[in-house]
Amino acid sequence: MIIAVDFDGTIVTHEYPKIGREIPFAIQTLKMLREEGHQLILWSVREDELLDEAVEWCRERGLEFYAVNKDYPEEERENNNHFSRKLKADVWIDDRNVGGLPDWGTIYRMIHDNLTYQQVLNEEIRPDAKHRSKLPKRKWWQI
Repeated sequence: MIIAVDFDGTIVTHEYPKIGREIPFAIQTLKMLREEGHQLILWSVREDELLDEAVEWCRERGLEFYAVNKDYPEEERENNNHFSRKLKADVWIDDRNVGGLPDWGTIYRMIHDNLTYQQVLNEEIRPDAKHRSKLPKRKWWQI
């Protein structure tokens, strides 16, 4: 899976242009996802030196990205007049999501177990819900 990850407010707390404190378990979770074979793209508003600082900050903690602000490492934006800033990712992790940023344990579980946020929330509210999900679903007229 290709996963685009924001930096400020997602991996670190918002202190732009400075680099904030690591959000608990962000780096550890992203490294686990990478080890499971997912391709991680750093997707940030940062550019030039500020972007280089963010990439280096992650690298110092053992987190390498497949690509940074582009779809693949070899993509040359300067020579391509027809590029799109929209990445071709399967999942985006960003603090600006509707509903905000779930904790990194929930994010890992959603990706690793291929669950929606709603499924995870349902299981937290009703722990027996995961067993119910294996039962055939009833149509509204069968209730």
